[in-house]
Amino acid sequence: MLEAALKTQIQEAYRQVLEGLELTPRYGQRLMIAEIARTLGEIEVDDEGRRVGNEHVCVLEAGTGTGKTLAYLLAALPIAKARGKRLVVATATVALQEQVLYHDLPALKRHSGLSFEYGLAKGRRRYLCVARLEQVLDGVEANPTMSLFEQQLTSGNEALAGLAQELAESYAAGQWAGDRDSWPVSIEDNHWRQLTTDHRQCTNRRCGHFGACAFFRARRQLDEADIIVANHDLVLADLSLGGGMVLPPPKDCIYIFDEGHHLPDKALEHFYHRLPINGALRWLGQLKKSLTELNTALAVQPTVARLLGSLPEALAALEPRLGEAFRLGYQFADSIPPATGGGRRDGENDAQHYRFPMGRVPEGLMEHAVALVAPFAELSRTLETIGDILRESLDPDKNTGLAREQAEAWLPLVALLHGRALEAHGLWQAFAEQDDKDSAPRARWLTFETISGDAELIFSASPVSAAETLARHLWGNCFGAVLTSATLTALGRFDRIQERAGLANRYRYQRLPSPFDYSRAVLSVPKEAVDPGDRDGHERAIRDFIVSLQAGEAALVLFSSRKQLRAVEKALPESLADRVLSQDRLPKRELLDRHRQRVDAGQGSIIFGMASFAEGIDLPGKYLTHVIITRLPFSVPDDPVGATLAEWIESRGGNAFMRISVPDASIKLIQACGRLIRKEIDTGRITLLDRRVLTRRYGQALLDSLPPFRREIEGVEVPLAS
Repeated sequence: MLEAALKTQIQEAYRQVLEGLELTPRYGQRLMIAEIARTLGEIEVDDEGRRVGNEHVCVLEAGTGTGKTLAYLLAALPIAKARGKRLVVATATVALQEQVLYHDLPALKRHSGLSFEYGLAKGRRRYLCVARLEQVLDGVEANPTMSLFEQQLTSGNEALAGLAQELAESYAAGQWAGDRDSWPVSIEDNHWRQLTTDHRQCTNRRCGHFGACAFFRARRQLDEADIIVANHDLVLADLSLGGGMVLPPPKDCIYIFDEGHHLPDKALEHFYHRLPINGALRWLGQLKKSLTELNTALAVQPTVARLLGSLPEALAALEPRLGEAFRLGYQFADSIPPATGGGRRDGENDAQHYRFPMGRVPEGLMEHAVALVAPFAELSRTLETIGDILRESLDPDKNTGLAREQAEAWLPLVALLHGRALEAHGLWQAFAEQDDKDSAPRARWLTFETISGDAELIFSASPVSAAETLARHLWGNCFGAVLTSATLTALGRFDRIQERAGLANRYRYQRLPSPFDYSRAVLSVPKEAVDPGDRDGHERAIRDFIVSLQAGEAALVLFSSRKQLRAVEKALPESLADRVLSQDRLPKRELLDRHRQRVDAGQGSIIFGMASFAEGIDLPGKYLTHVIITRLPFSVPDDPVGATLAEWIESRGGNAFMRISVPDASIKLIQACGRLIRKEIDTGRITLLDRRVLTRRYGQALLDSLPPFRREIEGVEVPLAS
């Protein structure tokens, strides 16, 4: 049970915040505070403060307007402090992270009566590396062969040298904290890469600039923070490194995952392997060319000399094997249907994929993958050992027989190569392993691209679900956790997020009531709605409906296809052209600014947007009175990961469309409709121009999962389903 003193502290803090911010108490917010306090407050601990038991996670769906942020901060912070734990608030978007950091936390500290410190956690690559900065300022190639891989540290790069001078002066004067995001202007990626480092290349306390390191200064500040604001990616990256590398160890954390519906997809990105064959051949070839210089610089150390001596034979064996992998893989290029292309993970839209059915790699290619696992494992171990010796050589208390200057100069290159060898090993291991017959297979696929006129073949492998990984590394290891979002249920149930995120049935689940009166809005499926299977008829229906909009309307039209967006825009009469703002033509921020300006001027405005505009767009009141959804948001089945999962479900007698596509479409439809009602007084109309919602058996389930808008079907108002 939650101790009476903690319960009183939370209630008093809530009362003070409401008074200080002149807020009205919300029923859903009070319920959220109670659910979180009950879950976290009932966690049992042993004599050393470690969690005992497994009922330590709560999953809360709370719509816009609930006041989620204040609720989870007020409920979780006193409990975290009382248990000696740290509160880690992780968001999926920069916008929410900034809202929490610069608005909600200062307000809470000012008005709640709670005493706490907070800070922002970022990955190492967001911070300046002072050692790298010094190398650029020196105007020399500090790492003689790094330019062959990623860097061009030459005195001729005037733009980089000028930027480095500005950064150095501001950092030395204490006017800049050394993180990329707080520099007043955007820094080009190719410049920033030369001024930062990663965990493999960083020498930590052995670095001569450790005391001035921007990353470790930020880390030391976080050591004093009761609340750490991060993002999903950073939490997952920290967990993939074993935990405790950037953030506190999971056993010492209570995690709050806001925008939690993004967590499963984010997690998949951290367990995905990718290897461009020609790219790998290039860095292996460049390593071979650099061996003379490496031996000259480092072979005075006996162990390093022995390891470097083993590399020629290893490289000579790897290069032809990778060449054969390219030949074997390219045989599948002719098997790709002409219509394939795109794919969420492989960059260019014109890339072509060949997906191995059920993730099963043909025997010949699998045998070749098996033959590549051990050589890349050995190369990884060799480079890791050399890197460890170089790091030891930076320690003044260690005598490795290698000069500090040489170790410092060559460690970044060795660490870079070690990382690439590890990724190659992980990829070939994923292609070589047999999948568990009782579990979903890995997705495995090939991507064929043309880069600068040269053919490239990319091998890729990914789990199709992050559930097992999240269950083991996150939920199983943390002290406590809260997962929240406005859209966690699909078709009114938590089953889909449980399946995707590895959430156990024993955890607490709650849908919190919304403060909004959804009867102030109308959900309409008009007579003009057409089945998108009739592409030309559907495009005409969209165009005709947009033409019929009233002149002063503030509307958002959501498309699922860029091609259709352009076709409808092109078909509109010139009289409407100045009212349409297309995501295809303007940056998001500029588009929204222009939209608000037009609405303020009484001119009316129509936004044409893609799926990204169905989530995270906040246009309250007069700025959005009509949301037009052109078609039900079913995902296009061209993703190798999703296609493999669907294929596996079908192979076991399941219905992938009903188990995956319909629930996911339900979530996306709710998100799209959620653009309209952002405040208690908002009103307006949602129009769905996809007739399938009336004619297909899943249509009623999708409609019933939406908030209780007034409904108008083909011009006739209908009562809500009971």
